[in-house]
Amino acid sequence: MNDSGKDLSSAQVSPVPAPQPTSAFERWRRKAMLVTGLGVSQDERLADLQASHIYNCEQKKEYLMNYSPIVVFMLKHLKSSGCEVPASNILCAPCDMTKAGGFSPDPGAVTLCAGHFFSEQHMESTITHELIHMYDHCRFKVDWSNLRHHACSEIRANNLSGDCRFSRELRRGIVSFSKQHQACVRRRAIDSVTANPVCPNEAAAERAVNEVWESCFNDTRPFDEASFNLPLPRQCSTHDVTFYNHQIY
Repeated sequence: MNDSGKDLSSAQVSPVPAPQPTSAFERWRRKAMLVTGLGVSQDERLADLQASHIYNCEQKKEYLMNYSPIVVFMLKHLKSSGCEVPASNILCAPCDMTKAGGFSPDPGAVTLCAGHFFSEQHMESTITHELIHMYDHCRFKVDWSNLRHHACSEIRANNLSGDCRFSRELRRGIVSFSKQHQACVRRRAIDSVTANPVCPNEAAAERAVNEVWESCFNDTRPFDEASFNLPLPRQCSTHDVTFYNHQIY
């Protein structure tokens, strides 16, 4: 969504890892084989790499769900809206290299693309982005086949998640000092709506974004307001913390 219709079908099926050795020496020997490629197949090396990516993704996901102020805040508001999100509904899985995550409205699940995050902050903004889609789906009964509905949720998710902070745009090679945040939100919303299977072309996506821009850009629920770095949660402080597809960048 950073996109609904976002389905989880883009997640690829992982090869089945080989049985794990039990002794310390055997584990060391197996790891050496996987690193060097000696005595193992390319499929076995790929399976080991994917398993490692998924393990690391799950560890970081668990940390963020418990200690990231913005993620904890979104989870709290989803629960109070009647859409509690258990950890099992935020899945780490292999995906194609163009995505960082996605939201599937029917099961109410978020996919995180294991191995595609360049920092903890990147994963945090991806989770937040997809949880905003989930919040919209829960609270406002979004029809993802309606381009105006989809455009509104994309505008909100890109505006509020941190996807368009200056440092992220700089990493994408985009530098602007005049309305950079708004331009980023608009561009990424159009890209995501264009990818909707019911969208005929980019012109239709741009038209949908333009039609809902004013109201949706200014709608910061459940936050008080959005800043150019991170939105400001309603009554949230450090005390509170004691597929549609998300483009990889």
